[in-house]
Amino acid sequence: MKRNKHIGSTLDSLFDELGEKDDVGLLTQKKLLAATVQRAMAEREMSKAALARAMNTSRTVVHRLLDPKDTGVTLATIWKASKALNVKLVELR
Repeated sequence: MKRNKHIGSTLDSLFDELGEKDDVGLLTQKKLLAATVQRAMAEREMSKAALARAMNTSRTVVHRLLDPKDTGVTLATIWKASKALNVKLVELR
């Protein structure tokens, strides 16, 4: 009987072997952040333009914040959005 060498392997170990674990983790966190901001905006019936005004920034910055693939958002932008929406967007563990 042939043993399956992949039994016990995890998706994490695969990404680790490929050197992509940090990238996948970063994209996952960005998707969660974008979804949280989108949900908070919907609850407040706030448009992108209204959020941009509340953050004292441009709609382009808000668009980047809501883009789940754009990981180049700054901590300052996240902080401004958190204050404008009155929600906690980042939880440190």
